[in-house]
Amino acid sequence: MSIIDDLLNKLDTDVPVRSVLVGVHWTVVCSRYCGMAATLMSSHSHGHMQVQDAGRLHRKSARDLAELARSPELLEASIGMAAINSLLDVDESTSREMNASEVLVRRGRGKNVALVGHFPFIQELRSAAGQLWVIEQHPAQDEYPSEAAADLIPQADIVAITSSAFVNHTLDGLLSLCPSPATVMLLGPSTPFSPILFDYGVEIISGTRVVDEEAVLRTVGQGASFRQVEGVKLLTFVNGKEKK
Repeated sequence: MSIIDDLLNKLDTDVPVRSVLVGVHWTVVCSRYCGMAATLMSSHSHGHMQVQDAGRLHRKSARDLAELARSPELLEASIGMAAINSLLDVDESTSREMNASEVLVRRGRGKNVALVGHFPFIQELRSAAGQLWVIEQHPAQDEYPSEAAADLIPQADIVAITSSAFVNHTLDGLLSLCPSPATVMLLGPSTPFSPILFDYGVEIISGTRVVDEEAVLRTVGQGASFRQVEGVKLLTFVNGKEKK
């Protein structure tokens, strides 16, 4: 069973969808709450249908949309992950309001860090870490291609994985590469705040909680990068007592 299967099987409620917005960077589904996920697209020729029932998704239930998280079409999977996140009830009392970069810089100081995904805090983290390997599907300078994950991740003390890996269905494979002593972190707006992730060896869950739905829909709908998205707060959950 995959992590997505586990998340879907344990959803305990279903409600109507209030709105769906697929922005250039982020996808938003509003149902029980408002959930976000990264917008990813498959490589198809112009005109290929990537979303079944586009224009009528708001007439479906949130649980129906959540099933799209299994879709091989990345745009549908983006909608599915946003729908899952819109259904999850989050106990914020067990979280800290902080950016993932703060956690990584502190935890990764002087250590070997494997970061899957490109983030704006890479230079700050590189200055703190003993060794930083950035693994990307489309690597920039000083980054490694996804094929290097099998070699680099097993060497890491800290493994931080973008939660876009839920959308492109690479997360289970990446987690299987993590050495048992390593601290594993999932981060980014696609992150589901679910304790189920702790069952898969994840220690730190860092993501986004929508606090102003209108502001999120406005900024995401106008092409906002994450730093431009309004109406969210950053939360981090740690499995058990946080290490010092």
